[in-house]
Amino acid sequence: MEKRKGARSIKDIPVDVLSGLNAGELSSVNLTEWLAIDQRVLVKNVLISLDRENYINCVLDAVDGLEKKTVNTINQCIGYTLYHLSNEDSDSELFHLLKNHKSDLVRCWATYFIHYNESFTIADKLMAIRDFAADSHFGVREICWMAVREDIIEHLEESLSLLFEWTKDENEYIRRFTTESTRPRGVWCKHINELKEKPELGLPLLEALKGDSSKYVKDSVANWLNDASKSQPTFVEETCMRWWNSSDKSKSMYAFVMKALRSLKEVNIKI
Repeated sequence: MEKRKGARSIKDIPVDVLSGLNAGELSSVNLTEWLAIDQRVLVKNVLISLDRENYINCVLDAVDGLEKKTVNTINQCIGYTLYHLSNEDSDSELFHLLKNHKSDLVRCWATYFIHYNESFTIADKLMAIRDFAADSHFGVREICWMAVREDIIEHLEESLSLLFEWTKDENEYIRRFTTESTRPRGVWCKHINELKEKPELGLPLLEALKGDSSKYVKDSVANWLNDASKSQPTFVEETCMRWWNSSDKSKSMYAFVMKALRSLKEVNIKI
């Protein structure tokens, strides 16, 4: 069961797999499974298993009170509520239990403990989110940058400086976090207006990763530039042309540059 490929549609998920996902006994293996998990059922089962039954009603009431219920809003709501409940009870153990849980969605809840911790500086928050950025699960890696994105925006200059050091990390997931968390527009998240208007602020990160050995990282760099091209097309085209002209002009470099320029109508780069 651990090595399953995952169903292509929710209706095709085996009953025992869905039950295991909702019980927190399994980690999802694809987006279909991730979206199929009923977080109301999951949080109830997880809190019972962790001997925190007294938190259940507060969490479920908070979820029920959401105006818009999506995977991400429910995720954040559960994380927010559990953080405050654990604070009120001086329950410092809960964060570590969630952080190391088998279920990927449960680990996602833990990322919001970092965002809502007002005693943390931005340096503290980035250091605390680092383990989640290196998580083996795609969902945790996406949610973790969303969890601290507002903090990054609020402390943009310092964040960009701190994240530059991450571009040198051996772990490709850590390196990818630097560009994915600072994308000017991003996906399902608040835009970073300062980077939309002044994308050059993020150039040190992009320069450091443009020749990364990991396609996963380079795709994030290209997507960052594609975001920026919608408000500052000249900057993006000039940057890509400079990189192209100083490169080996390989097919992989061409594909990378074209991915970055895909939203622009006219591109004068030929291989």
